[in-house]
Amino acid sequence: MTTGQIYEWLEDVKDPEIPVLSLVDLGVITEVVVQGNDVRIEMTPTFVGCPALDYMKEEVITLLKSKGIKNVEVEVTFKKAWTSDLITEKGKAVLKKYGLAPPPSAKVFADLEILEHAICPRCNNTNTELKTPFGPTLCRSIYYCNDCREAFEQFKPV
Repeated sequence: MTTGQIYEWLEDVKDPEIPVLSLVDLGVITEVVVQGNDVRIEMTPTFVGCPALDYMKEEVITLLKSKGIKNVEVEVTFKKAWTSDLITEKGKAVLKKYGLAPPPSAKVFADLEILEHAICPRCNNTNTELKTPFGPTLCRSIYYCNDCREAFEQFKPV
């Protein structure tokens, strides 16, 4: 068993709030250590108060044990804060296909103006407006596209 194989298996563990996005592509799996038959996973949640944290930990443990790994440890760590820049390119494509606008880079998130407009995941236009920064979860905002006349959510840059 290799670290790469563990990451590959973890692609099957999805975020419970975005069931098409793996924890790996979300960027919350921050380290995998394989020592003999033991596996240690470091996980950094998107928010400190993430309500799905225990569920995600159990899903990781259950999956790895189903692969024959007897000793699995999942450590929640905040050594390095999660940012939306940790979402992989594959993850951003998955978000867009699911109908969620991927977040802009947190590196360019210098002022609130960047939150005013988002790229519509349906028509790819920027003629959008922020309706509310408070979406159905802490990590999403709600926008409206004036071109295709559809409401959509954007993953917040953090």
